[in-house]
Amino acid sequence: MSLITTHNLGKSFDPVDIFAGLSLSITHGARVAIVGPNGIGKTTLLRIIAGEESPSAGEVHRSRGLTMGYLPQESVLESDSTLWETCLAPFAELQAQESELTRLEAEMSDPAKAEAALEHYGALQPRFEHAGGYTYETRIQQVLAGLGFAKSEYLMPLAHLSGGQRTRALLARLLLEAPTLLILDEPTNHLDIAAVEWLENYLKDWDGAALFVSHDRYFLDKVCNNIWEMSAAGIETYRGNYSHYVEQRHARWELRSKTFEAEKERLEKELDFVRRNITGQNVSQARGRLKRLSRQLQAIQQIGLEAMQGKTWSQISEDVVTTKSYMNVDQAHAAIRALRNPKRSLQELKLNLRTRKRSGNLVLRTYSLTVGYPGNLLFTAPDIELRRLECAALIGPNGSGKTTFLKTILGQLPPLAGEVDLGASLDIGYFAQAHEDLNSENTLVQEIDAVAPNMMVAEIRSYLARYLFTGDDVFKQVGVLSGGERGRLALAKLALSNANLLLLDEPTNNLDIPAQEVLQNVLADFAGTIILVSHDRYLIDALGTQIWEIDNGARLRIFAGTYSGYQTYKESRGASDSVEVGSRTRKTEAARRNRSSKNRALTAERRRKARLAEVEARVADLEAQVAALGDQLAAPPANPAVVQRLGDDYVEIQNELEALIVEWEGLHLEPTNEFAV
Repeated sequence: MSLITTHNLGKSFDPVDIFAGLSLSITHGARVAIVGPNGIGKTTLLRIIAGEESPSAGEVHRSRGLTMGYLPQESVLESDSTLWETCLAPFAELQAQESELTRLEAEMSDPAKAEAALEHYGALQPRFEHAGGYTYETRIQQVLAGLGFAKSEYLMPLAHLSGGQRTRALLARLLLEAPTLLILDEPTNHLDIAAVEWLENYLKDWDGAALFVSHDRYFLDKVCNNIWEMSAAGIETYRGNYSHYVEQRHARWELRSKTFEAEKERLEKELDFVRRNITGQNVSQARGRLKRLSRQLQAIQQIGLEAMQGKTWSQISEDVVTTKSYMNVDQAHAAIRALRNPKRSLQELKLNLRTRKRSGNLVLRTYSLTVGYPGNLLFTAPDIELRRLECAALIGPNGSGKTTFLKTILGQLPPLAGEVDLGASLDIGYFAQAHEDLNSENTLVQEIDAVAPNMMVAEIRSYLARYLFTGDDVFKQVGVLSGGERGRLALAKLALSNANLLLLDEPTNNLDIPAQEVLQNVLADFAGTIILVSHDRYLIDALGTQIWEIDNGARLRIFAGTYSGYQTYKESRGASDSVEVGSRTRKTEAARRNRSSKNRALTAERRRKARLAEVEARVADLEAQVAALGDQLAAPPANPAVVQRLGDDYVEIQNELEALIVEWEGLHLEPTNEFAV
């Protein structure tokens, strides 16, 4: 049964249409995630379905008895109540029953009232118990603890909580209210990894339906069973979690690409027939075909290729009212040439991270390190070694010292104890979570000019366009940019550093999923070393060769392997507490060997990609040298000694070039494996 259905739903902010013609449904038990670029209208659609905003067109039908709970990105929860009182609100009826039971217990001691009180008590008590009357306070504690609240915060007034804490408080109350449909806008934004994992497990057992917007791909993998992909063309639906969606999307676009090429080829053949016969004996047939061709091209121009994806264009054109004037041969030829596969026209972040030079093999080493501020020890660390091409993912609770550790590595903060040694030939690039390196008074052009003074304004504008800043956007002040725009600008500056060691502090924050996918692919091919602080477990799992976790005991623990391997290790360690020591030791050793194998495979693949990039760059350089020497030898100088030297140089470079080409072919043929990024 559908809980929510929409019919031809549309929203516009004159004169801009945000979306139109959306007909959707949410059934009981559905876990629906809306994905798409920032600014496409995801939050607006959530608000309309939640009843917080009215549509410009269409209707929303809600089933009888439907209850909804809506979590906005930033909570508007304002009250003089404490956190505990806020979470008690859903249980007002149980509290009233509890008070009544207490009153009846007192009356049962009065002989004159005992019989009536006992009868009433006997009817009320089972209802109270069945509704969770004896467990609701425990449930509140479980939810608050799961979402990262300490007991010391339970009695704090909401007014004293931060914005992120108030959003978590509202989420806690919504979970305790248990509505038929949960509507959540970026529910993981203010949660650390432990809290997100708790929420995932909670929602897996959720008895109702859920609709949410999230950029957390790992969360989408764990929780959702339906994906709505939102674009300028509307919404496409996919069954399954995020990984299934990625596979289905790829297959769908492959099919559409083939359909596009086949349909375009058919139109070209039609036009070729028309061109050959328009003045011959088959002129009537040629004119008829030109009319049909014209109708199809006009239909495409009228409704757009996006609306025709995966379908034959001739069928769709029959349902579209076109003008009575037909194209001539030249106009039809121009219209066919102008057709472009919509997939290729989608805006996409074009990030390129190149290194200026190769670093030494040892990138980072620490000794007896203690990180924090005077009077505030954050954590201690074992001796660390990080080598070239590895990616260390630093995780831990909010406030545990992750950003402080990065600043300690950078030398911006001294360690409380111990040493941090950086390797040779390092160029460090730092992506700050709060983007402190951006000057809010500068324009985007000025920000790029500050790190690339040799670039002309036209070059800067072209460069910024690769990061989706076009037109007059490049002259905006940094201070007016959204979080996602600031993130893209920071990435644009980072790419100009040509660093071989990247320190990245929450690089996917505020990036939409398409931008996250681009960033992940670029970092996977990066020919340098990465230290990554992130709550994005999808990114961590794809890149991490080491996991550094700051635990609740203020200690840094190091795991050699991927995030998935680390999760498996933690689960097996927890499950093995009751088995014999010998068995546990054997299992631990087997797990260690398996993790080591996975880690070696992951690092080897990163090294292969990095070497491939180095070889390709060297081959291009040598080919240029060979061409230059060839030009010189084509018109040899009069001095025989110079000719001999040029010939020797040519042979030497040609030999190196041939050897590199053989190596390049071997690197391309080298098999990848399931653990490669």
